[in-house]
Amino acid sequence: MSYLGVGVSPGNVAVSHSSSTTNLKVIDRRVKVAELVLRFLICGLGLAAALLVATDTQVKEIFMVKKKAKFTDMKALVFLVIVNGIAAAYSLLQALRCVVSMIKGIVLFSKPLAWMIFSADQVVAYVAVAEVGAAAQSAALAKLGQSELQWMKICNMYDKFCTQVGEGIAISVLVGLSTILISCISAFNLFRLYGGGKNQSSSRW
Repeated sequence: MSYLGVGVSPGNVAVSHSSSTTNLKVIDRRVKVAELVLRFLICGLGLAAALLVATDTQVKEIFMVKKKAKFTDMKALVFLVIVNGIAAAYSLLQALRCVVSMIKGIVLFSKPLAWMIFSADQVVAYVAVAEVGAAAQSAALAKLGQSELQWMKICNMYDKFCTQVGEGIAISVLVGLSTILISCISAFNLFRLYGGGKNQSSSRW
């Protein structure tokens, strides 16, 4: 059968349509794999950071009086433990969602759900970065002191405590960076739904 002028046969349209859907699923799967790895990474690192700081204690004898340093002595460290715990739990739930959607071959087409995930990821990222900044500032004061205010260098006395807190903060930095990457992925998953020429007749979540 021949066609006059410039046109596309119905058969070609079907093939192109099928190819577009396949490409969309391939891209979606790759993005989900990256998202899954990052979410499990956040879960593990967040839990590690929270446990490192929460279980950190050191007892020193000062003027015949025993003083115990613990994370609850600094509000910034309490904030760090809470935020990392929440980030770990949230990331685990989202990772399980990714696993289920990958097993079932579900492509995210629901805009309300995409907005919810995007918003939640943004909040977690902002809070994670904020807690790292607050903890780092408190750690710097404990390490360097503040002569103008006659604040002593606490880490000179509680060196073990400060070392473990520093490790927790370093891990929290990785958590913060990972949450930023996750928020970028969720932004991609959301705003690609507003592009043109997508087929949304596949399985939805």
